[in-house]
Amino acid sequence: MADIDGFLKKREEEGGLRVLRPVSWRKNGKIGINNREYIDFSSNDYLGLSSHPKLIEASKGAIDKFGTGSCASRLLSGDLELNHSLEEKIADFKNKESALFFNSGYQANVGILSSLYGKGDVIFFDALSHASIIDGVILSQANFFRFQHNDVAHLEGLLKKERAKFKSALIITESIFSMDGDEAPLKGLVLLKEKYNCEIFVDEAHATGIFGQNGSGVVEKEGLGEKIDFIMGTFSKALAGFGAYLATSSKVSKYLINTCRSFIYSTALPPSVIACNLAALGLVKEEPLRREKLLIKAEYFRNNLKSEGFEVKGESQIIPLITGGNLKTVEFARKLQEKGYWVLPIRPPTVPLGEARLRFSLTFDHSEEILQKLINEISSIRV
Repeated sequence: MADIDGFLKKREEEGGLRVLRPVSWRKNGKIGINNREYIDFSSNDYLGLSSHPKLIEASKGAIDKFGTGSCASRLLSGDLELNHSLEEKIADFKNKESALFFNSGYQANVGILSSLYGKGDVIFFDALSHASIIDGVILSQANFFRFQHNDVAHLEGLLKKERAKFKSALIITESIFSMDGDEAPLKGLVLLKEKYNCEIFVDEAHATGIFGQNGSGVVEKEGLGEKIDFIMGTFSKALAGFGAYLATSSKVSKYLINTCRSFIYSTALPPSVIACNLAALGLVKEEPLRREKLLIKAEYFRNNLKSEGFEVKGESQIIPLITGGNLKTVEFARKLQEKGYWVLPIRPPTVPLGEARLRFSLTFDHSEEILQKLINEISSIRV
């Protein structure tokens, strides 16, 4: 059994345990916690769609028609026509032949990777890949190698040395990384995919709805839809719903329906969620101004923090301010919370040792006035 007492003691010494904080309400970029209102900078509701009337109306309509739950897995009686409409729209949205819908991003990554790859195969993945990717790789039992974050040269060195030893090979990256907010060098990775006879898997969880002419993601922005074998993403962030998708070939979708354990052995998500997701895909196309304004605000916030002398990463709506030590980061976050900003410390093992940070997650609801006031507060604290 794990050393629970030792773990808890060590965490307290390093700046405190992670705890759950019940939210009593949330709307328009603000939340209520412990009878106090905060401006929320920890939400992934990037486009501010979670309270959009069209999403609420779609969810209510599905409850009226189908009830509250799906009550079965999709391979039994939980496979509504809504699910198929959603998958058709995802495939069109991502410009792929087919799509398959999953209950969460974690279930998607773990299930897809462990179903498609196995012993005798090899997987090369970015060192900052999400935990769900890492767990899927380990569960697959394929051989694997981590390449340094966004380092195409390091990946090619690994491919030169290792690729020929294995049957199938996969390269994995996120398009926008959740803790650094930076963009993957997709064009360089695609060139290596073709040069070394690999397939490529791109996780667009934090890019879906934000980038590209149609809001499809970085893959669309870079014009690489036909060259990416597997495009994964989620509805639980910018699209303000829930669940995840894989956009790929029809034969891969058919294979996963018959082999992917996280898909087969899960009750389908409620109809209200599926209807909400469908409506969200429509809104991304109907209201492009949301993503355009969001990226302008993010650039404003990032550039002004840099001009104040802070170490800031990213090139997206996710803006990490690197603070270093755990205790320093926790204290910085506490002081900002006292001033009414819900900002949380991100510490190892979520990020590398010595790179603790405050992660500012910007949304459409954050005005330039709010951002400027926050910049002034950050500059005044400087712990």
